[in-house]
Amino acid sequence: MTAAAPIEPSTARHLHHLLATEQRTSRLPSVAAGIVRDGSLAWSDAVGTLDGRAEGLAADADTQYRMGSITKTFVAVAVLQLRDRGQLDLLDRFDEHVPGTAFGDVTIAQLLSHGAGLQAETDGPWWERTAGVSWDDLAAAPVRQRFRAGRRFHYTNVGFAALGELVARAHGADWFEVVRRDLLEPLGMTRTTTRPTGKAAQGLAVHPFADVLLPEPEHDAGAMAPAGQLWSTVEDLGRWATFAGGDTGDVLAADTLEEMLEPHTLSDNPGQPWTAAHGLGWQVWNLGGRRYAGHGGSMPGFLAGLRVDVETGDGVVVLANTTAGMRPVGSDLLAAFVEREPRMPQVWHASGDPSVLDVVGMWHWGPSVTVARAVGEHLVLGEPGQARGSRFAPVGADEWVGLDGYYTGEPLRLVRRADGTASHLDLASFRFTRTPYDPDADVPGGVHEAGWR
Repeated sequence: MTAAAPIEPSTARHLHHLLATEQRTSRLPSVAAGIVRDGSLAWSDAVGTLDGRAEGLAADADTQYRMGSITKTFVAVAVLQLRDRGQLDLLDRFDEHVPGTAFGDVTIAQLLSHGAGLQAETDGPWWERTAGVSWDDLAAAPVRQRFRAGRRFHYTNVGFAALGELVARAHGADWFEVVRRDLLEPLGMTRTTTRPTGKAAQGLAVHPFADVLLPEPEHDAGAMAPAGQLWSTVEDLGRWATFAGGDTGDVLAADTLEEMLEPHTLSDNPGQPWTAAHGLGWQVWNLGGRRYAGHGGSMPGFLAGLRVDVETGDGVVVLANTTAGMRPVGSDLLAAFVEREPRMPQVWHASGDPSVLDVVGMWHWGPSVTVARAVGEHLVLGEPGQARGSRFAPVGADEWVGLDGYYTGEPLRLVRRADGTASHLDLASFRFTRTPYDPDADVPGGVHEAGWR
């Protein structure tokens, strides 16, 4: 990653204090973290040692940790690359690409969004702590459905083993070789691997009632590897965070990433408003009116987290070598960074197009009043996020398409009179007129001949 502009020393001290406090309070052998902004690692730090002992080697931003389920995001992007190349459709049944399973009727989209209803774990011994089996052995178990496909969210590690097999068969190569060639190498992520290499942390469990440690096993997960095998560093995972924030380079189209980060399956908790969902391989969160995307990860001996503000691209990554106990320190780090290092507003300059003057201003949908504004390249009707307010992107002369809420994907057209002056707006068949129910604007159903009275 490229170097970012330096942050204030006081900010760096505060972030270090938060990280060091978490390391001691939660008794983490080591923890490493980074903040990304504008495509770069703005801050990184690490506290603790690789083996949890005072005399051990200190952790840093180049220390490898196992990222666990963040691995799923790489597999998901590889699947969407196949879709974008026309090699599959997200509504394809799984058995169209990988025949011979007991769940061939589920769609690829349902697997990506944990909506397929598949069992969460394998039928064999605790797969995260035992050597993996082949795909044929896993599929023969057999894999069962706990719920009807499409009914509800049910997290499934097995489902991503299936997607890894799909990627492998589509390319005729191991799933990780595809990820390495098509994702990691183009993004410069040279320290992301399936097994630890170079400087790497020992996976450890910390006793709940004493300050002693137990090494956790590390192995090849076989067919389950696409669910949580990868190892990475703060520097490499920071590059993946900038990817999630929109800096996809030549790896993925921007609108495909946007599609992946849309909530597809809600993580519903009865009695509570939803704050979390799954997109296509990514977790998304709706917190305090802001949308975040990323993924968490855990494997015996390791915890990891990646979270990015979808609007600004600011993000955080955290890696620790402990089985349990770490609080959501990443959210605290990101919030502190944003508060202490606010983005400077861009200087305003007159850069509008006078041709939009025909469409901006007050319009009426029946008796309701709506104001149209030109904001940058978009036409905005009402207030996005409120009622049916939406932004509209231009797609042709006097034509736009909706980007938000009710009108997402819907067409908007400015209809002109024979003399070229603006008559009315046609929005998904609704008529917007300059005055309420303007009889000269061809209002569907007509306007009562007596007019207003």
